[in-house]
Amino acid sequence: MTSPQQVQVLHAADQIWAVGLTRWPQTSGLRQAPAHTGMRRVDLMLKNRQRKLAAIRIGWVFVAVVVLGSLAGSSGPRLSGQEKRLSANWEWPSQPPADCPFQKSTDITGIAFTGRHTRDAEADTWYPSWAADGNLYSPWTDGKVNNIQSSSFGPQATTGYATIAGDDPLHLKITDVGVYPGNPAPYEGRYPCGSLVYDGVWYYGTYCLLDSDHDPGKGLNWDILGPFVGFRYSLDYGKTWHDTPHTPSDPLFAEPARPGGKVRMGSPHFVDFGMNLEYSPDAKAYLVGHGAVDPDPKPRPANLSWITGDQIYMARVKPGVQNMNDRSRYEFFAGYDASNHALWSRDFSKIKPLVDWNNNCGCVTMTYNAPLKKYMMCITDGGNTISKFNTYILESDRITGPWRLVVYMRDFGEQGYFVNIPSKFISADGRTAWLCYAANFTNGYLHTNYRDNPPGSRYGMTLQEIKLLH
Repeated sequence: MTSPQQVQVLHAADQIWAVGLTRWPQTSGLRQAPAHTGMRRVDLMLKNRQRKLAAIRIGWVFVAVVVLGSLAGSSGPRLSGQEKRLSANWEWPSQPPADCPFQKSTDITGIAFTGRHTRDAEADTWYPSWAADGNLYSPWTDGKVNNIQSSSFGPQATTGYATIAGDDPLHLKITDVGVYPGNPAPYEGRYPCGSLVYDGVWYYGTYCLLDSDHDPGKGLNWDILGPFVGFRYSLDYGKTWHDTPHTPSDPLFAEPARPGGKVRMGSPHFVDFGMNLEYSPDAKAYLVGHGAVDPDPKPRPANLSWITGDQIYMARVKPGVQNMNDRSRYEFFAGYDASNHALWSRDFSKIKPLVDWNNNCGCVTMTYNAPLKKYMMCITDGGNTISKFNTYILESDRITGPWRLVVYMRDFGEQGYFVNIPSKFISADGRTAWLCYAANFTNGYLHTNYRDNPPGSRYGMTLQEIKLLH
């Protein structure tokens, strides 16, 4: 997640695939294009081709890899172009750990990948917000978009922003790209998180990170989660910005108590209620974040990082310029009463987990599926920050649960992260949606050779069409 290198895969003749801006500086080398295996395939005819790899440029930001020719063997399909289509759906097998605390959903019994997918831009951290003007507005970083570069590492850290126009996920246009500076000190990285456009105002949050060996390109990756700083805002869809009054040393929620201490509302993201918060139950904006507590009953390496944690927490606020950076305007989920009704408190110290599954939580997003009247939560457990990642999807009739398991996807991506479901692309019947995520950032600098599973999973803004089964 710092000063990324680009790794592009160029198809023969006129096709270009960008496959993986790594997230780290001072690295080089070729990325072996992965085979596609690991999911159940339904009526899929595999075609095989040979790859001929040649490094065509090694520079400060990228290594390009040229893939030419057709291949003999048993690897998965390589269809030309940004959009690729399989002949039938793939249902991902749900394989939850034995200690999974969730009952299986009977309303959404799994997900299937249609094979329709695309990858745009050469950066990650895409969390689209659907504005009243019909456009999506999203943060991004650690890469290049429309020839504009952002890196969220070091004292000169920046975070990117962009407008995403279009109604077809396969034919989107990214415009109005820019970057904004934000010094992470006394931390080492400052990254985008919660992003919301409401009534023409864009609220853009950032959070901070530390690396235990002070080099996120070696060993574990940003293995210490720092504070959520606060929100900058724009009154003109990103043309100009007003900075947050908060700093990494004086964050909105006044946590952690010290660098390296535990946080609860870590890297929060807004619940996606549709265009301009259309389906918010009370006209408030809700945030979900991941965290952990002291003492930890069973800590693991990188126990609380950008992609790992033990619990999920929730807050809500009436969106407005005067409210978003004022902690006293927030309410925090504080558990349930004797009748199992949600409790809310303005006292942050009373915050309680929405989900509590030790060593199995991490980066979290939530979307309201209006046709199905379901809240859908995506949680990624990032292992040790550089391993393969597991992502699971939960559903509930209420924003505070109880939650039921739709699918537990082991090795999704195989290293998929920042997973979210943009409400704009949910079908009229609620049964077709698109997953937005990035994947496999360690391939380019640790040479991990993680496969793009499902096919098309790559560094960048990956969009995958899915079916919600029943």
